[in-house]
Amino acid sequence: VNIIQSSKYIFAKKFVNPQTNRTIDRSLTCHTNRLCLFCIDHVTNSCHATVPNMLNVHLVPHTHDDVGWLKTVDQYFYGGRNDIQHAGVQYILDSVVGQLLQNPERRFIYVETAFFYRWWKNQPPSMQKAVRQLVDQGRLEFVNGGWCMSDEATTHYSAVIDQMTLGLRFLNDTFGPCGRPRVAWHIDPFGHAREHASMFAQMGYDGFFFGRLDYQDRTNRIRTLEQELLWRASESLEPPYADLFTGILPNGYNPPKGFCWDQSCDDAPIMDDPDLEDYNVDDVAMAYKTKHIIMTMGSDFQYENANLWYKNLDKLIRYVNTRQANGSQINVLYSTPSCYLQELHRANLTWTLKTDDFFPYADDAHNFWTGYFTSRPALKRYERVSNGRLQTCNQLEVLGGPSSRKGPFGAGDSETLREAMAVAQHHDAVSGTEKQHVANDYARRLANGWQHCQVVVSNSLAALSGSSAGRIYCDNLNVSACPLTEASKKVTDIHAHSCTHARPHRWHFVRATFDPATGLLDSLTNLETQQTIRLTQNFYWYNASDGKSSISDQASGAYIFRPNSSSPFIISCTAETESIQTPELQEVRQQFGPWVSQVIRLHSNSKALEMEWTVGPVPIADGLGKEVITRLDSSIASSGVFYTDSNGREVLRRKKDFRPTWDLRQTEPVAGNYYPINSRAYIKDDKDQLTVVTDRSQGGSSIHDGSLEIMLHRRLLHDDWRGVGEPLNEMSGVFPLGLVVRGRLLLSLTPPALAADAHRPLAQENVLQPLLSFTEGGPPPGSLLEFSGLQAALPPAVHLLTLSQWGQDSLLIRLEHQFQTKESKEHSVPFTVNLQKLFSTLKVVGVSELNLSANQWIDEMKRLDWRPKMGM
Repeated sequence: VNIIQSSKYIFAKKFVNPQTNRTIDRSLTCHTNRLCLFCIDHVTNSCHATVPNMLNVHLVPHTHDDVGWLKTVDQYFYGGRNDIQHAGVQYILDSVVGQLLQNPERRFIYVETAFFYRWWKNQPPSMQKAVRQLVDQGRLEFVNGGWCMSDEATTHYSAVIDQMTLGLRFLNDTFGPCGRPRVAWHIDPFGHAREHASMFAQMGYDGFFFGRLDYQDRTNRIRTLEQELLWRASESLEPPYADLFTGILPNGYNPPKGFCWDQSCDDAPIMDDPDLEDYNVDDVAMAYKTKHIIMTMGSDFQYENANLWYKNLDKLIRYVNTRQANGSQINVLYSTPSCYLQELHRANLTWTLKTDDFFPYADDAHNFWTGYFTSRPALKRYERVSNGRLQTCNQLEVLGGPSSRKGPFGAGDSETLREAMAVAQHHDAVSGTEKQHVANDYARRLANGWQHCQVVVSNSLAALSGSSAGRIYCDNLNVSACPLTEASKKVTDIHAHSCTHARPHRWHFVRATFDPATGLLDSLTNLETQQTIRLTQNFYWYNASDGKSSISDQASGAYIFRPNSSSPFIISCTAETESIQTPELQEVRQQFGPWVSQVIRLHSNSKALEMEWTVGPVPIADGLGKEVITRLDSSIASSGVFYTDSNGREVLRRKKDFRPTWDLRQTEPVAGNYYPINSRAYIKDDKDQLTVVTDRSQGGSSIHDGSLEIMLHRRLLHDDWRGVGEPLNEMSGVFPLGLVVRGRLLLSLTPPALAADAHRPLAQENVLQPLLSFTEGGPPPGSLLEFSGLQAALPPAVHLLTLSQWGQDSLLIRLEHQFQTKESKEHSVPFTVNLQKLFSTLKVVGVSELNLSANQWIDEMKRLDWRPKMGM
């Protein structure tokens, strides 16, 4: 495989069976007695005809079904806890399918495969046959198609790819090409990431529609007629490889005012009897007089009684189109996003080009949705850890062979954790914007999935090592708890002494100095490059607005970050310190007060300075909600510019109080400058670059020149009135006084030209940390103590993103070039990998390349071409 592009994924389905040497047929699923070729021109054949020279209004019936939010996934599917919210997804699908079968003119789109998969399993063969016919005929269209509609700010690209693959694989296996979504559909996430658009393009989508963008951005785009655009979503990939047509929906994802006919709405139905006092057909028809637009006809958990919707939509279409005989130029039709996109493509226009992203998102002057970048930091970390565990489980399941799933430690599987991780990517899951009992449910699912994967890992290690000795996993290392190692007599003792005088702490390439008067970090030196910066670090908290100020009644909450002052409060000007040194590491332990502490470490084998922080319980006895940050202040002349990553992949340039595509009127000098940090952020000048690598998704900014601040924890006393209905105030039986969170930051100081060579592998290692397991006593005689699944190390620029079982005789493998274009002289170049010599225990007998989501052969992936405006 020749990896010819920087930051490009290479995806291959490996047909491997060392026992039989059987090469697997590369055909995609096509069910018996199905006309699968019909779907090659599926969109063209299934769309209702439009009328030339008329205004064609596309009505798109849909439901938006959160995979957890106010209720758990199970409660939403079954319709439980309707005292919280009336919603039952199984009844929505029952009702919609029944209405579609009654009238072939009707259309419906569905998004969340996690729910559809559950519903499908419970249907009799006769209903499954009927639904397949609806899909074949384009009357039921899947859009997006992932297991969930993922969040775009707080998700890591590897987990997004996995959840999309899971959902799209089910649709492909169940419906064949007819079930393959052509449109990405993110109508509810709270801002939109460039890397998501890049991934969607590489998954073969023709276009992307979303509902939320900054209120100033929308106003500007309405004025300039740029609510539809071409998003160039990668600096590294040659256009149009990562170009994606993008449309902004006119009503978010709701129907126009007065046209909501769900049982949860109170809009008047169409009363078409002229003898009735409330006859309103003429008023309804006039509402579309000046618009040619896609109309989303539905909303959250709607269509449980689909007859209400379809009866009124049938009338709307009939009566509006009847007016054409009297000269009306309006044509209304049932449609889908794919059909609407097809009409835009046929127009053969040119489109404004966008190269940045849609962060941050604000719905009003003081309402920036930048708090959720950090909300529920413990859940965010647990999701990230679970992602690493899933990749380990997937790889060992392959390397250990069939006995991994059923071996000396019983039967295990990777599917349970895979599904739990897929659900966790939902935009009200890892985002931290759900109710507390729902957050608990997400964590429970991840824990349960890990228990299933532990069996796979133990079985695989037994098969590879030749030892069936029991394995012990320390699942509470986040609180430094591991009973086995704590009780072991083989733990090396270390000597501790107080730090009573100023001294430098150095290790090979790195040196950090501390101020003896304050106990705070004072400078950082890269001994290899002979560069030093002044660097101080401390902890602060913003006083969260309670929603009672005279400027606005907006409070900080799970979604929104709104400090009532631009100046944070310092927690302590000094830190009590203690220093520890061993042959393997040096560390300084700092205590900033009863609820904030930190350990700064230098490891013998690392070029990064580690900062392990512990925050909590955040005190609230004073009645003040608090948003806790750490701030690094340096001598770097950053000139108001800083950089953050997009979903852990490419890096985007940020500038304080600035947006690339419109003239920003800044109304929140702190919250309005916060961006999501998924894995890293940095500041630089001509000489120095300070990079911070995070261990979870967090919010951050550079409010002052030379500084980087990262929000670590939030404890709030008021709801922000965005639907969740409770304050973000996490407590539990373990933490009855409030949540305590621990995490770490990794700091590297380099010349800018060499920075990516350090932070790219550092961030990848932080995401995919080694899984530790222990056995009591020494290894049994004859045990294999070392094993590698690779014959040799991959080039530093190449990362094995995916290695997982794909059916009985084949594997799914993804290789990625993890460097962005032009960021490294040494590594931002093509690399070649010999697949025949890649694995130590697997024999490759055939290879076929697929798209990113593994639901299309790459040579058969055809996307619509879109033209940017000249000069763009």
